[in-house]
Amino acid sequence: MKVLKFGGTSVGSVDSILSVKKIVEAIEEPVIVVVSALGGITDKLLKTASMATNGDVAYEREFSEIVTRHLDVIQGVIPDKTKRIEVQKQVMALLDELGNIYKGVYLINDLSAKTSDTIVSYGERISSLIVSNVINEAKLFDSRKFIKTVNKHIVDFELTNKLIEEAFNPLPKVSLVPGFISSSKEGEVTNLGRGGSDYTASILATALGARRLEIWTDVDGFMTADPRVISSAYVIDRLTFTEAMELCNFGAKVIYPPTIYPVYHKNIPIRILNTFNPTARGTYISKERVQDDSKAIIKGISSINDTCLITVQGLGMVGVIGVNYRIFKTLAKNGISVFMVSQASSENNTTFAVRNADADLAVKVLDEEFALERAQGDMSDTVAEKDLATVAIVGENMKRTPGIAGKLFGTLGSAGISVIACAQGASETNISFVIKLKYLRKALNSIHDSFFLSQYKVLNLFIAGIGTVGGNLLEQIRIQQPKLMQQNGLKLNVVGIANSKHAIFCREGLNLETCIDELKKNGQESSPEHLKEEILKMNIFNSVFVDCTANQAVSDLYEELLNNNVSVVAANKIAASSSYENYIKLKETARHRGIKFLFETNVGAGLPIINTMNDLINSGDHILKLEAVLSGTLNYIFNTLSADIPFSKAIMMAKEEGYSEPDPRIDLSGKDVIRKLVILAREAGYKVEQEDVKRNLFIPESYFEGSLDDFWRNIQGLDARFEEKRQQLEAEDKRFRFVAKMENGICEVGLQEVDAHHPFYELEGSNNIIMISTERYHEYPMIIKGYGAGADVTAAGVFADIISIANIR
Repeated sequence: MKVLKFGGTSVGSVDSILSVKKIVEAIEEPVIVVVSALGGITDKLLKTASMATNGDVAYEREFSEIVTRHLDVIQGVIPDKTKRIEVQKQVMALLDELGNIYKGVYLINDLSAKTSDTIVSYGERISSLIVSNVINEAKLFDSRKFIKTVNKHIVDFELTNKLIEEAFNPLPKVSLVPGFISSSKEGEVTNLGRGGSDYTASILATALGARRLEIWTDVDGFMTADPRVISSAYVIDRLTFTEAMELCNFGAKVIYPPTIYPVYHKNIPIRILNTFNPTARGTYISKERVQDDSKAIIKGISSINDTCLITVQGLGMVGVIGVNYRIFKTLAKNGISVFMVSQASSENNTTFAVRNADADLAVKVLDEEFALERAQGDMSDTVAEKDLATVAIVGENMKRTPGIAGKLFGTLGSAGISVIACAQGASETNISFVIKLKYLRKALNSIHDSFFLSQYKVLNLFIAGIGTVGGNLLEQIRIQQPKLMQQNGLKLNVVGIANSKHAIFCREGLNLETCIDELKKNGQESSPEHLKEEILKMNIFNSVFVDCTANQAVSDLYEELLNNNVSVVAANKIAASSSYENYIKLKETARHRGIKFLFETNVGAGLPIINTMNDLINSGDHILKLEAVLSGTLNYIFNTLSADIPFSKAIMMAKEEGYSEPDPRIDLSGKDVIRKLVILAREAGYKVEQEDVKRNLFIPESYFEGSLDDFWRNIQGLDARFEEKRQQLEAEDKRFRFVAKMENGICEVGLQEVDAHHPFYELEGSNNIIMISTERYHEYPMIIKGYGAGADVTAAGVFADIISIANIR
């Protein structure tokens, strides 16, 4: 025998009731079916009662809607006319009774608890009557005759179990029972509290020794987290009773918490199933702990977004016996429920969580209770902090597993979320903590991702600049995404892109095939400041800002983004080569916040230069000297010079090939190389400013004055000079190289002539090369060589920095 409970949504419409009929009639063994009121009716009954109590004649309209709703359902679910008319008569008789009660409440403007309980009982009484006439061979029972309570909602189990055994002997093929409602020993109508239909089913299953209790609802089972907040949340296959209870108590409204107690003691398993998706496996709840192959240590995350923390504090509390007794006795007397308690061992304060609606009353009654102690200065005024959220992670696998709390709070810290209060019982199945409500979504996503509850680890990317580098990056991510998800469990979610004037954002992730077109068509007007505001407003977890611009205003955003726990990956060289003070501040902020500030592509595009230097230094080596060709643009220009290609044409070719900056004077002035050398010197451990670098320029200053058009007109004047010098070098078997050098913190850049024996001689095209001399690599310097310019390799370098944040191998 099984007990099946169908909730309000499961009997809320014609289609759903017909689904219930199909599910029940397909079962061969005897079943007891418990039903709630039609979806939304209990709230409507209470609302109508409230209106009648207040003398609002509009209660009649509300009551009329209740009548119409039930009659419409009967019309849709009972095709036989004769039977339908009979059911309508029975239902109207009940509705007439209800209408008379409402009229009485309206006339005397009073609603007692007894009358309120009677009113809400009609929801289940009518729904069970309807459903019993829909399911073949169903016999209707009145749960008021055998579910007995004392003190209103407390079940008298001894009497109830005896009456249930008598009522269901013999057991019909299908028994139809209204949930929620009960009665006192004196016969007065009572109920089991909101959600009590689950409890009714559990009581029946326990009393009759059911094989299983099935709760049919509108979801596929317990989820690892709220799917409205976490799109990757999934159904939990199995839970223990303890895990289910912990999740229920912290906001997972799948079943009514008291439901678990009766079946737990009789070891009757519960299965949560979906009326609207009956083939889904659902969630199976039992005493047994089952080891699964999942890497997840926790089973689920639950939350209460309606939280207020109340703190009672004072030095007069220390060592005084009975303070907590007085606190919780006072709260209980005033009907205030506490769902979390936190107290430090110093005993000078006790903090507990209540619903926001109870906060003001809690403060008032506690201040009254401790009025004498407050007057004497032993205790302070009671403090309430509202707009908070409580989060709990749950799982019996946490027991005796070291590092769970460390990982939890480390995850929150990395997301920039401060924990206000926390609690963990000795059972180790639940760690609860309180945070600001505005961080709830971010916290849930961060924890879900960190504890392997998500199918993929997710990085949420904001990409500024979608020109050559940014555009290539988006395409590389699009192509590589399936492999990263399949082989590395990593999902790169591009949640925002921006160019110089417009931006688009989407928390769920942009379509990488169409996002650039979407930006052009529907992008909102944007600026660096607007971009920052939107990123911070989205407040998304595991977020990374990727700067593929060369914009000073964009680089100015880094500090605030880092302070809000947004990692930064920069192809933009401005920040890392700005003042040394700003460079150090950004690096220390990232280190302090436990996030990343990466700029590998600032030097050598995709070459692993900065990472290699960091590895050398972190392993105890000391960098003494750097010699490098760091401008792919200049190297391309000097490699391209020939009898047929003059200097001015070589510059134009570098621009057309995408090697140079839009304004090639930045490259020709050595400014770009100076920035790169400063960055390398700083990463090598030296305090260097751009002004400290000695410059040996090869183009007169006058060529850098005026407009860009002026430059293109005048630069041809240097063609003859460079051709003469080229011929001379060719005769001597030498070549031009623009070399950056740092030795013991002294930096210089300039055009050099290198012979065939020099490592830089054979450097082709736009390639870069760097020689690193260290205490270990002194006689034979380390050499790194390869493509040093180009949108595709730069984008690949940025991509590699992004991947390193995910810390995958």
